[in-house]
Amino acid sequence: MRVHAKRAGALLGGLLFPAWSMADWTLNMAPGVTGTSNEIFSLHMTILWICVVIGIVVFGVMFWSIFAHRKSQGHKPANFHENTVVEILWTIIPFVILVIMAIPATATLVDMYDTAESDVDIKVTGYQWRWKYDYLDEEFGYFSNLATSKDEIYNRLDKSENYLLDVDNPLVIPVGKKVRLLVTANDVIHSWWVPAFGVKKDAIPGFINETWTRVDEPGIYRGQCTELCGKDHGFMPVVVKAVPEAEYNEWVAEQQAAAERERELTEKDWTLEELMERGEQTYATTCAACHQADGSGAPPAFPALKGSQVVLEDMDAHLDIVVNGVSGTAMQAFGGQLSEVDLAAVITYERNAWGNNTGEMVTPKEVFEYKNQE
Repeated sequence: MRVHAKRAGALLGGLLFPAWSMADWTLNMAPGVTGTSNEIFSLHMTILWICVVIGIVVFGVMFWSIFAHRKSQGHKPANFHENTVVEILWTIIPFVILVIMAIPATATLVDMYDTAESDVDIKVTGYQWRWKYDYLDEEFGYFSNLATSKDEIYNRLDKSENYLLDVDNPLVIPVGKKVRLLVTANDVIHSWWVPAFGVKKDAIPGFINETWTRVDEPGIYRGQCTELCGKDHGFMPVVVKAVPEAEYNEWVAEQQAAAERERELTEKDWTLEELMERGEQTYATTCAACHQADGSGAPPAFPALKGSQVVLEDMDAHLDIVVNGVSGTAMQAFGGQLSEVDLAAVITYERNAWGNNTGEMVTPKEVFEYKNQE
């Protein structure tokens, strides 16, 4: 009864004070922060006002005719059947209106699809359920994962300002430069969308779609995957950080150095404790969404890793599943997604976490050798 009373009170409050229940009352598009988004906004407003004028004229004439020539005043309907002049007029006028609307629309579309002469080329790949950004000219890349904590998602903590719209590694681009985006997907169809840029492009496995943007104002801009791509579709945000060119160049140099250090780690002699520590982080961002943080899984789609015979006994099978995935199931191939270090770390973690305690470890060298044997 108490629960029903609370719900009834909330409903009554929403009816009496509707402003409380309105998250946003925006009725129009936003201009955005790029030339393309402003062109789209201008086109939208142009077409809107043309439609408004057409609506006023058509309904004005219609209502005036109904009122001024009503039957009660003795008027009789005129017969316009096969009136050549009328038919020519109602063909020419809509044609002229469509031409007037098509000229700016075509110019905007041509501009949106012109990806030539870009300053930065970035490959955007959608995965279930995160994005990967590869900077093609700078030869480095990284994954962008949801940063909202599980405590917020399950209401153990208050929601933050950017709930479900924060990531650990945003896409970083320079201000004032033309950035070409090559959009594709690894598994299912996704869609990369940033409203402030006026950019929304489908990411389709086996295809590469092109789009571009040039951001004029430094800042952080947020979007989402807008294609229903699976159970965690709502946990796949897009965050873009636009920075001045000098800051961007410094960041690129840092990323290139970090990528080189990561490659060198393959040759390092790792201890079980070091692999466990890194594996816990990799598991939390890559595996926990399906197999749960405690390794209990969600059978039958996502089997438990805790107490699993494959994890406890068959090292080769465990390595093969993580690297190559399992065909016909939701288990992806992580051999191309994770570095040798992260692959070794997460396999070692799974074999020793949650009471599995096999005491066994896989080194990055072993993973590297295994991948090269295939």
